[in-house]
Amino acid sequence: MRQLFKQRRLTFLALHRKYLPYVLNDHFVLVLVFLLGYLLYQYSKLLNHLPENRFPIILVILALFLFLLGLGKPATYLEPADQHFLLCQERYVIKHLKESGRRSFYIWSGLGGLLLLLLYPLFLKLGFGIVTFLGVLALFVSLKWIIQKYKVDTLLAEGHLDWDKAIAYELERQQGVLKFYALFTSVKGLSSKFKNRRYLNFLLAIFPKKSNNLWLHLYARAFLRSSDYLGLFFRLTVLSCLSLSLIKNPYLALTLALVWNYLLFFQLLALYHHYNYYFMAQLYPKTKHLKKKNLLLFLRYLSVLAFLFQAIFCHELIILGGVTIIMLFLSFVYLPYQMKNIID
Repeated sequence: MRQLFKQRRLTFLALHRKYLPYVLNDHFVLVLVFLLGYLLYQYSKLLNHLPENRFPIILVILALFLFLLGLGKPATYLEPADQHFLLCQERYVIKHLKESGRRSFYIWSGLGGLLLLLLYPLFLKLGFGIVTFLGVLALFVSLKWIIQKYKVDTLLAEGHLDWDKAIAYELERQQGVLKFYALFTSVKGLSSKFKNRRYLNFLLAIFPKKSNNLWLHLYARAFLRSSDYLGLFFRLTVLSCLSLSLIKNPYLALTLALVWNYLLFFQLLALYHHYNYYFMAQLYPKTKHLKKKNLLLFLRYLSVLAFLFQAIFCHELIILGGVTIIMLFLSFVYLPYQMKNIID
């Protein structure tokens, strides 16, 4: 049994090795380096020129503390068939779950502790001594242990394993990892959830049901009903808006906006293949040229919508002009090029 779960863990680690090079590509690493340098520079300025009103800083530290507490899920590597084939080994599986909880605690409490150590100079500037800081670290580790133990205990019911809940928990964890990698490349094994959001159906009226808009209407329906596409658009647009509004350096703000919008439209290109498994859709007497043309038009509609949201958060004219150039470049240069090279 130990060898079985070890093999599953190694298989999942191999997945990380497969997709991480796509995440840590040259352009993204360069952006991260500039962003890290900017954050360190701002942190240095904060330490040298601490404002008189320190309450907002304490609130930010508290928010970071709570955020770090919530990070980390025990990796159980359970699969749907295990509730049948490993039922007789339930005691060992429970033991494995508790070991996974401890492993998760060691990893995430260590990472969280390192991040809190970076705030030690700020603690001193705020007037707190080393004893207070060590007390905060001890509190963090203690709460982290309680939270990780609670996450494992929720998978148990009266001393027995709740197989359905434990398997669903692990599938959700793995899907979360795959969704992160899906921001950078195409990922296998990613499942989608669909909801009939009737309150958004009025938006479909924007796209007339005409023969030359066949795929345009289908793309809009898939976008509104799929949690992946709609959630992706919402998350990355919000990140871009926050970058434009919170970062005072216009060049850094525009660089981050370019990254978020690039990731957004790169992932939305997957809409082209959304109906590939619907064999009836292949019977439509329409060419692939119309399919690509409709997708390009739909993505340009979305680029206009994203631009309108982001324009609200532009606090300088130069940033508004930069966002305009970014959207025009993505809509009329990047998207046609990517559709030609990736989709073909």
